[in-house]
Amino acid sequence: MTAVEVAVREYAALGEGPTWDPREQRLIWVDILGSRVHTYDPGTGHRTVMVTEQHVGAAKPRAGGGLVVNLRDGVGLYGPPGSGEAFRWLHREPVPGRRANDAAVAPDGSLWCGTMRYDEAPRGGTLSRITPDGTVRTILDDVAVSNGTGWSPDGRLMYYIDSPTRRIDVFDVGEDQLPLNRRQLAVIPDGEGFPDGLTVDADGCVWVALWDGGAVRRYTPDGDLDRVIELPVRRPTACAFGGADLTDLYITTARTGLAAPHPMSGSVLVVPGAGKGVPQAAFAI
Repeated sequence: MTAVEVAVREYAALGEGPTWDPREQRLIWVDILGSRVHTYDPGTGHRTVMVTEQHVGAAKPRAGGGLVVNLRDGVGLYGPPGSGEAFRWLHREPVPGRRANDAAVAPDGSLWCGTMRYDEAPRGGTLSRITPDGTVRTILDDVAVSNGTGWSPDGRLMYYIDSPTRRIDVFDVGEDQLPLNRRQLAVIPDGEGFPDGLTVDADGCVWVALWDGGAVRRYTPDGDLDRVIELPVRRPTACAFGGADLTDLYITTARTGLAAPHPMSGSVLVVPGAGKGVPQAAFAI
């Protein structure tokens, strides 16, 4: 049986977006509804918590230090602690009833940002690409709950999830680094949860957290299910490889909407030695 441990005991309403920061050797994740960005150094146990002024869908490392954050009203930048660099908006586009959700940094250093409506209305969300100069290009404008985005180790494929569809989709990546030829990689059957956040390992396999499914699943590049890690919580939200060798699988979880959440709900879980991850790019600014 796979060993699932608690990495960080927390009571996040909607823990999301685990990201390993190789420069600082720490895990970064957010509590969307708690408006908090968390960090955790597994080597020392040191933790930090930063409160944001808006609901925060994701936080990712910047190449120059600090963080890029996907906030309710757009994308902003925080400088490194002690740098004196104040928060600034990179792109601000408030839409009533809409908030930020998951985000990911592509191999070219661009940020891919998801949005959704608070009521999860169909076609109410988007997936956009933002470059370090603030240029925004909307890639998809008809999604409901924009979630997991990731790339194959060679950068030739992009994976994406719009959760209510129950699908994990795959695109080819064109010479302009934009996706094309969308198709289904796998689908989660009714009653087995909804696909949420994802990560891609060194073998090109896709690991997906199942909201209301209490598990993380691994799919081969051909879409075959080849591994299931059962979890003690009902609502895992996303996963990422971390640790010095990128072999530990970290899993964020949520308590929101549960009448009787498991004591571990809202914590960050870890599966030591689960596989081998791929170093993630930092936002190129």
